[in-house]
Amino acid sequence: MKNLSFLDKILYLANSLIATLLLLSFLLPFVSPRTIPAFAILSLFVPILLIINAAFAIYWLVKLKKQFLLSAIILTAGWLFSSPFYKISDNNSSLNSDLKVMSYNVKTFDLFNKKNDTEESKNGFDFIATKNLDVLVLQEYYQSSKVKLSFPYKYVQFKSKNGKYGLAIYSKHKIINSGSLNIQSKGNNIIFADILKGKDTIRIYNAHFESLRIKPNEENFGQENSEKLIKRMASSFKKQAAQTALFLKHEQQWKGKKIICGDFNNTAYSWMYHEISKNKKDAFIEAGKGFGKSYNYWFPLRIDFILTNENAIVNQFLTFSEEYSDHFPIQAKINW
Repeated sequence: MKNLSFLDKILYLANSLIATLLLLSFLLPFVSPRTIPAFAILSLFVPILLIINAAFAIYWLVKLKKQFLLSAIILTAGWLFSSPFYKISDNNSSLNSDLKVMSYNVKTFDLFNKKNDTEESKNGFDFIATKNLDVLVLQEYYQSSKVKLSFPYKYVQFKSKNGKYGLAIYSKHKIINSGSLNIQSKGNNIIFADILKGKDTIRIYNAHFESLRIKPNEENFGQENSEKLIKRMASSFKKQAAQTALFLKHEQQWKGKKIICGDFNNTAYSWMYHEISKNKKDAFIEAGKGFGKSYNYWFPLRIDFILTNENAIVNQFLTFSEEYSDHFPIQAKINW
């Protein structure tokens, strides 16, 4: 510190604080939100902490200062022991027997048919149709005459008896069993459908965990009192933890082939992801490339996932950039 300018000393203090926060974030997978709810909020900021620490490491390295070691060592630890933030290479193989699955939070289709669309312009339904999917899993589904999805089988579960909002699973393969976990939440739920592919029965889960109700792209974002916001988010994380326990109890009873899709409303650095992904493969980690960004915001936020059994083979994972919702669709090709 003695050889640093006054500005660099200030920057190094900021660097130390942000590096400490990133280091603390490595504990997130092991601390239930039911124990320390406010700590769970840090999981949302891990991508930002990674980017800032990388910037600090480069800054000190360019200036040939040993201070670069602080962020460099912590980033290396994160690369070795936590979920990858960025994938350099992907797996893009394919087999005729692959099950092609897409998970998509469609935000009630409100952007799929824009008022100014012309006959020539494509919408989200056209986009989905071009993918020739075996299974389509939708969160924030809304029943409407405008919904254009052509699959022979489907299971839709609404949040209320006479409602039109809920979750949906569409399939080219016969659905032989289905059900809902009916979690206690105003707008979220978990459903499943067992599909018959050849002689195999594959369970498809569609999970939409408790929403944080944060809309960063809306005009009134940031106007809420910070203390009130933290309290509300902490409450949502506690609900996510309870929903995770309910899901795991149900999921562990199924010993066959399974695929878990959904909007977790949390990142791969969270306790809930750590618990749900145990003994499973994350399709992005297995075959993805880039950031895997699934939420439409200025920094890479991966909160939508496709997970499967450890003995499964993930031949492809794609994150699309088409903006038909506030989420981006994700797709995987899976085999056993």
